Amino acid sequence: MAQNQTRSEELFDRAKKTIPGGVNSPVRAFKSVGGTPIFMERARGAYMYDADGKRYIDYINSWGPMMLGHAYEPVVKAIQDKAAGSTSFGAPTELEIEMAELIVSMAPNVDMVRMVSSGTEACMSALRLARGYTGRNKFIKFEGCYHGHADAFLVKAGSGVATFNIQTVPGVTAGVSMDTLTAPYNDLAAVQQLVDENKGEIAAIIIEPVAGNMGCIIPEPGFMEGLRAICDKEGIVFIFDEVMTGFRLAAGGAQERLGIHADLVTYGKVIGGGMPVGAFGGKEEIMRHIAPLGNVYQAGTLSGNPIAMIAGYTMLKTLKDNPGIYKELDDKTAYLHKGLSGALVDCNVPHAINRFGSMISVHFSDKPVNNFAAAAAANNTLFNNLFHAMLENGVYLPPSAFETWFISTALSMKDIDYTVEVAGEFLATLR
Repeated sequence: MAQNQTRSEELFDRAKKTIPGGVNSPVRAFKSVGGTPIFMERARGAYMYDADGKRYIDYINSWGPMMLGHAYEPVVKAIQDKAAGSTSFGAPTELEIEMAELIVSMAPNVDMVRMVSSGTEACMSALRLARGYTGRNKFIKFEGCYHGHADAFLVKAGSGVATFNIQTVPGVTAGVSMDTLTAPYNDLAAVQQLVDENKGEIAAIIIEPVAGNMGCIIPEPGFMEGLRAICDKEGIVFIFDEVMTGFRLAAGGAQERLGIHADLVTYGKVIGGGMPVGAFGGKEEIMRHIAPLGNVYQAGTLSGNPIAMIAGYTMLKTLKDNPGIYKELDDKTAYLHKGLSGALVDCNVPHAINRFGSMISVHFSDKPVNNFAAAAAANNTLFNNLFHAMLENGVYLPPSAFETWFISTALSMKDIDYTVEVAGEFLATLR
């Protein structure tokens, strides 16, 4: 290792020789915020520790699933016990049934569930099912919403695509793009126009009910209700992408929290307790079109993997049996919101803080941030500077202005106070 080089810098140099860009998911590369990505070695509770042993208060929580903190003991123990009986069978297990029954008992309007291995796979499969069910090809998504990296979803996507300013993605054919219709988030009139212009051709509308891939973007009053009404009138399948929000915002996810029912719902993150997993589910009438019951094909050797199932089952059962967890998460997020807002106001920095449940994001804007265009127009250079100031002082934020922050119950009020203090010290330098 070169003199004064951190272990993360050494590892990044080494990684770039065998891994494209040195990372296995683009946003980890820190290209948006600049600098060298931090290589983590271990984590427990609210804290992560890097390869040099430095501690960070974590506001990513593995992009959502670590609601109860890292290395949550019941989940770790369940994984250890289950692994002793093999890590994979490629055959059915009773645990898969128990997991499906638990999801159906918690999620409104979900009659049947198919387990998969990632959120991308869940969204891809749900869209294929909607197309097979309706016999139509086109679908509507929203600018800045990210539904995984399947070809059809990479048109005007958020998250890493937004971070890297990639709006035309090589490898995605024109034919695929033509079936993808996009509208601004929170713009019901734009959706209605697309429906009118493509009468009888739209299979699905897919949306992050509370968006997390352009920062936290909250649906305006009437927007979700309007989308539900359009889908009902036009025979369109309404898909909620709850890969982030599912079981995080409430035991029944965004459907419960918003009081809006979807026809199909996709899950990930929380339902794996940190393990790679995804699922899609919904009305039996639609789900019966999936093979082997129907002709819409979807398969996966590792679907229902026992390690992922026991981790997810243990997490979801904990959430179902302890509803107070959601109040604790909401209260801690509100406390963080109040502290950050106070620091920003004291330093006279234009800002918009968006918060819904235990998702929150800070935008340096003097206007409301309610869609991708507004998020992109904010002073994201200032966010990058804040990110590095926080990182230097042991607070780990998402390395992009286009990502929501996630709160865990492991986070203490002392941790939050320290976070606000560090942010305030940085903001005071802007006076």
